[in-house]
Amino acid sequence: MPTAIKILKRLVIGRARRSEELGETLLPKRLALPIFASDPLSSVAYATQEILLVLTLGGLAYLHFTPWIGAAVVALMTVVVLSYRQVVHAYPNGGGSYAVVSTNLGPSAGLVVGASLLVDYVMTVAVSVASGVDNIISALPSLADYRVLMALCFVALLTALNLRGLRESGRLFAAPTYLFIGGVLIMIGTGLLRYVLGDAPVAESSQYNVTPQKADLDLAGLALVMLVLRAFSSGCTALTGVEAISNGVPAFRRPKSQNAASTLAAMGIIAVILFVGVTTLAIVAKVHIADDACRLTGLPDCAGYTQRTVIAQLAAAVFGGADSFGFYYIQAVTALILILAANTAFNGFPLLSSILAQDSYLPRQLHNRGDRLVFSNGIIALAVVAGLLLYGFKANVTSLIHLYILGVFTSFTLSQAGMIRHWNRALHTETDPAQRRRHHLARAVNSTGAAVTGLVLVIVLATKFTQGAWLAVVAATVLWLMMRGIRRQYDRTAAELAVTDPRQDSIPPARVLAVVLVSTLNKPTLRALDYARAFRPDHLEALTVAVDQESLSTLHRQWNDFDIQVPLKVLRSPYREITRPAVEYVRSVLRDGGPHDVVAVFIPEYIVGRWWENFLHNQTALWLKSRLLLTPGVTVTSVPWQLSSATGTHRPIARAPGSVRRGEPPNRVGHTALHSTSRGPDTN
Repeated sequence: MPTAIKILKRLVIGRARRSEELGETLLPKRLALPIFASDPLSSVAYATQEILLVLTLGGLAYLHFTPWIGAAVVALMTVVVLSYRQVVHAYPNGGGSYAVVSTNLGPSAGLVVGASLLVDYVMTVAVSVASGVDNIISALPSLADYRVLMALCFVALLTALNLRGLRESGRLFAAPTYLFIGGVLIMIGTGLLRYVLGDAPVAESSQYNVTPQKADLDLAGLALVMLVLRAFSSGCTALTGVEAISNGVPAFRRPKSQNAASTLAAMGIIAVILFVGVTTLAIVAKVHIADDACRLTGLPDCAGYTQRTVIAQLAAAVFGGADSFGFYYIQAVTALILILAANTAFNGFPLLSSILAQDSYLPRQLHNRGDRLVFSNGIIALAVVAGLLLYGFKANVTSLIHLYILGVFTSFTLSQAGMIRHWNRALHTETDPAQRRRHHLARAVNSTGAAVTGLVLVIVLATKFTQGAWLAVVAATVLWLMMRGIRRQYDRTAAELAVTDPRQDSIPPARVLAVVLVSTLNKPTLRALDYARAFRPDHLEALTVAVDQESLSTLHRQWNDFDIQVPLKVLRSPYREITRPAVEYVRSVLRDGGPHDVVAVFIPEYIVGRWWENFLHNQTALWLKSRLLLTPGVTVTSVPWQLSSATGTHRPIARAPGSVRRGEPPNRVGHTALHSTSRGPDTN
């Protein structure tokens, strides 16, 4: 890796941590709350707004349903938090809904939860960042043209912070989260106090009426029910991220389950208080908001009007206008926590993908920890997919929100059903009366949770499917099929590699027939010949493919002048092919030998230090290896020769053992460690 890139990596990520330092990265509750709960806490900034946006489709007359819908969301939040506290205690090793469902309902059902949550974590990043950018634009409308660019930059920033590690990112995220909680509580308290004293705050949009989506729309019967249910499903975005704590139990300090359960309870209480306060204040201040500004009657120029978010309108109404300190404070901390709310997904997604990878449902690389003891590959994968989603949907919250929360309620419902079976099994073996009473109570809580979240899942699917939720369903289905395919591949590979009878599976070769590929006689060729001799093969020969007579004559002369005591086999290639004649000859050697003979092919290669030098050297070795490695009975050994650019000096120097782990070249004269490389062969 070039020095400049290594320096940049250390500046962004920090020094590498030893595996023994993993315990130092565990989180106390004060840091776990902002890391794992920033998503549900921040959702109060847009959950109320989503309810109002749906209700105003029918006009202002239907806003009187807002308190009832808000109450239903609060009741649902309470049930879900209580249910997940049972999960945290029953499954302290993490995995959350995936672990619960896989254990109690089977691997296929668990995989449904895993796929749904992975999709929803991606949506969490996209929606949170887009909503945060919206709040920045509410304070600074001139930035509206840079919406997508700002969103992508924030995703990149979050990626870098999370690559530094949970504990360090937690310290950075703690202050904005607590500042947001404090600021919104002050806004709610001030606004409600003014209302009690007879000076109720008035939103800037209260003077505007809202034209129904269809003129003279009069909703009744089923249409009214569907409107209310759709508003409720939009308000349920307040519950996103609740499951992240149950997924991340291993990241807590001991006692892990107790600390996670306490953090979950604190998150639920704070989220309910903030959501109820913002919803109440929106009703008091008469906030009017529509999906299209031109449906607000009384605007002189609706096409050029940028609606402020609900929380921005409330801050302006409570603190004395859009130029007050309170307004800018609320906008700043709201934008911060909305962007940082994506951090819930940046912690949940890598943890869950690591567990899925450990169970062979995702590539094993996702289970590996990076330099900072975090699951770096999962963090980067999440950032890339979320960035593409933000770019494709132009960072538009209204477009993205319809793809949201479906996966969350799928996991909610299945995990509660799994917990019912868990308690049923526990009751079969438990004899202590006190424990049985606790199990019965826990089962009742999870039964209520399963029934309620199942109903909400049906509502969300019915009301959002045609609005874009079908994309989330398709994505989760494709991911589910892909993960099953990955597991089948891993299972097939494991079965094929498993030792059944050591006497039959381990047969030493009868003879080793060594072939050294040669193009010109130089130092790398001599090293490859010496290295092949060191193996003491039963037969050794050099092989060259002659594409022109002049080069062949030069090689013959040098071979004789230096008295190389290895026979040189020449393959003439009138059509100037190199790979096919060499591969066919190696296969012919194998066919002519005995059934237990092995052909060992040695390929001398240049190792260069600068990326652009790769383009200056022939890549024949790569093609030769890719063909030869597919041939049973053939082994391929790369014999590297480090050029001065690879070592930084004209003499190879020793390097730290860790540098090999990071992919640097071998480290001293005569060192011939085997490695598969795509560098050029011994040709110019």
